[in-house]
Amino acid sequence: MLGVQIVDYRSDLAGAFKAMNEAWISRYFVIEPKDREVLDDPEGKILAGGGQVLFAFEGDRPVGCVALVKLPDGGFEVAKMAVIDSEKGKGYGRALMAACVERARAAGAPRLYLETNSALAPAGALYRSFGFTELPGKTRTDSDYARVDTWMELKL
Repeated sequence: MLGVQIVDYRSDLAGAFKAMNEAWISRYFVIEPKDREVLDDPEGKILAGGGQVLFAFEGDRPVGCVALVKLPDGGFEVAKMAVIDSEKGKGYGRALMAACVERARAAGAPRLYLETNSALAPAGALYRSFGFTELPGKTRTDSDYARVDTWMELKL
C-alpha cells in the first residue's frame, strides 16, 4: 500500500469500475437492476449529478474504487466501493474511505451516507472506524437494493 494513489474517474476506467463491482456483488448477492443502471453509466448516473468516482491505484493498476453520489441535502452517498480480491487487507479500502471523507468535507457536505449488508463484516468495521453510525428505523423499502439491511451515516 506504500504507493497508493487516489485518482479521479476517467472514461478509460469505466470497465474497471464495472468489473470490480460486479465481482463482489455477484460473489455475495445478485446484481440488481439498479446496479446495472449505475455500473453501465457512471458518467450519467454519478458524475452528471455532481458526484465523483475515485480509484485507488498501485503503480499503474487500479486496485479499488468508490463512488460519491450527490444527495439532495448536499451530502454524498458512499456507493460501489470495491477492492480487487487479491489486494484486500492491504489498506486500499481505508485509503478510499479517507478520500471520500476528505472530498466530502472539501465540498462542504453535511454528511456521508451509505447502505450496506450486515454480512459484509469487514466493510462494516471499516465504516465504523471512520465514525459512521447506524441509522435506526430504516426498512428494506428505504433502499433501491434488496440486499441492504444496514444504513449508516457520518456527520461531517
